[in-house]
Amino acid sequence: MGHIEWAYGLAKDLLEATLPRRWAHTQAVADQAETLSPILGADTDTLIAACLLHDIGYAPDLVDTGMHQLDGARYLRDVAGADERLCRLVAYHSCADNEAQQRDLFDALTAEFDRERPDLARALTYCDMTTGPDGRHLDVLDRLAEIHSRYGPEHVVSRSITDATPCIVSSVRAVEAALSDVRQASAG
Repeated sequence: MGHIEWAYGLAKDLLEATLPRRWAHTQAVADQAETLSPILGADTDTLIAACLLHDIGYAPDLVDTGMHQLDGARYLRDVAGADERLCRLVAYHSCADNEAQQRDLFDALTAEFDRERPDLARALTYCDMTTGPDGRHLDVLDRLAEIHSRYGPEHVVSRSITDATPCIVSSVRAVEAALSDVRQASAG
């Protein structure tokens, strides 16, 4: 079984029954990853698997610190025996170091997980931050507004998203520019 199929099965087992809306989001994030094959090539499969796994830390049985990125990456490393690249992508997805700082978990995050290649990290952020909670494609600014409205201004997630906004928007715009460049090159 390939790592996409493995990741799909694991994420489905953890999210589908207990968090169906999160599961819808997860599947759409992975679908978004498929569109990045022109810029990622062989790394597209790794990105798709990471997209399928990026939110497993929300699964009720996995919640430990309350930081879903860290909880999910720990589960992948300690229980599921996942590839280190997948663990790193999940641990840092969507500029998670900002949330780690807000939760006093930055030292734990950086001690336990190295960062993944910037292009893959940006690609995962792009997929996550252009996909709404119900799976609809959204502009990054609409997605950020949706997160703020769902959590409220004082929640740690809203505060960390505010801090992460420049990183998130920059990541999304970089991926959009790379896709545009590839499309122009193939048209010309």
